Amino acid sequence: MSKTKLKKLSARANAEKKIKDYAEKSNSVRISYHEKVCAERMKTLFKAIDEMRVDIKNLHSDMNKGKGVINFLVVIGGTLAVILGFFKWDG
Repeated sequence: MSKTKLKKLSARANAEKKIKDYAEKSNSVRISYHEKVCAERMKTLFKAIDEMRVDIKNLHSDMNKGKGVINFLVVIGGTLAVILGFFKWDG
């Protein structure tokens, strides 16, 4: 091969190497940015899940309190019904 062809091939190889290096750097910047965005999203999701857990625990405790109140009212109502039935019964 002639020297000019070797120089052209060498110049082309250098240009391709520069392009490849630039592409790798560009991709690493994009991947790094993507990882940062994903990390922020994950933090937001974990925070939302933790808030939901707290809300669910509060709803569960409120529901249990409601059950207790209903049971108490049923017992009081049954007791009143027995007392009224005893005094109004003609037997």
